[in-house]
Amino acid sequence: MCEEKYRIKLAGYIDDELSPDERQEYENHLEGCAECRNELESFRKLKEVTGAMKYADIPEQVWEGYWAGIYKRLERGLGWIFISIGIILVLSFGGFHLCKDFFLNSDEPILLKIGVGSGIVGFIILFVSLLRERLFASKRDRYDEVTR
Repeated sequence: MCEEKYRIKLAGYIDDELSPDERQEYENHLEGCAECRNELESFRKLKEVTGAMKYADIPEQVWEGYWAGIYKRLERGLGWIFISIGIILVLSFGGFHLCKDFFLNSDEPILLKIGVGSGIVGFIILFVSLLRERLFASKRDRYDEVTR
């Protein structure tokens, strides 16, 4: 049974990363350990096979299409996010001004104001989300051209 410290040094020996003293120690160990010699030979063959491998050349057209698709999705995604945020802010502002007297009235409890405000903002977010979903779905409606 081979010591663990020699198994750890195997990759360093193959890649020529050991110091001269460590290398000499490892070679001395190899002389008396058939298990490590067999493992070293297996790793050398593995290194030879993997060293001969090359990456496939991908045509420039494929890369251009790939990056164009990513940028298009990112741009559209960011566009929808900013449109949604803008609509939410505008509708929230309008909702606040419609209910301004309620929110600025000091007689109303703060918890009620937070509840009503949260409800209004939640409604606006759901409305924008539903509107966006319907716009998205209408472009991809499979039954759009079906007549009865």
